[in-house]
Amino acid sequence: MEAVAPVRAFDRTGEGARLVLPGVFGPGTAAGAEVPALGDSIAVGGCCLTVAAFQPPPGGAGASGPDDLVFELSAETLALTWFADLAPGTPVNLERALRVGDRLGGHLVSGHVDGLGRILSIDGDREAGWAFRFEVPASLERYLIAKGSITIDGISLTVVRPKGREFEVAVIPATFDGTNLGRARAGQPVHLEADHVGKWVERLFPQQFERLERGA
Repeated sequence: MEAVAPVRAFDRTGEGARLVLPGVFGPGTAAGAEVPALGDSIAVGGCCLTVAAFQPPPGGAGASGPDDLVFELSAETLALTWFADLAPGTPVNLERALRVGDRLGGHLVSGHVDGLGRILSIDGDREAGWAFRFEVPASLERYLIAKGSITIDGISLTVVRPKGREFEVAVIPATFDGTNLGRARAGQPVHLEADHVGKWVERLFPQQFERLERGA
């Protein structure tokens, strides 16, 4: 995760919405000197969105810092995410698209949300770390594998103690401080993306078994 930023503005536009976030990428920022271009993909809370426009930050064109980032959200995006609950000040995780050759510190994430989960509990402290327990929809239960990967609000995390539709993740202080998990609360919805390996295996194996039955 490259940055966490508070929502600058969120306005409904018919069936869709317009989302404005601070320009956290650019010279002098902690996230890196490269400024996003129009049309670039950025994972916002784990959901892949396209930079639709730029606008000056509050204070006008003379204000210091990079321009704000503007995203247009479709009705489908609002239906599949918790973005309908966004409000100014809501912290969201941000990460630019991975380049070929970049270091991969977690697992491959597409930014396509598979479903909404819920935080059941948060236990721990800075010295021992935190245990977050989540509940997933029934459609994603089969992808919960101990020590497997899962994406939560864009964060690559490791599944611990899966049981039915519930599982835990261990969160260290660096992750707690550098993502929206540091401000999360029990009952809060989260975006979930299952590991692509599991989805591909599920998709391909039935076809292989069918070929074997035909003697192919």
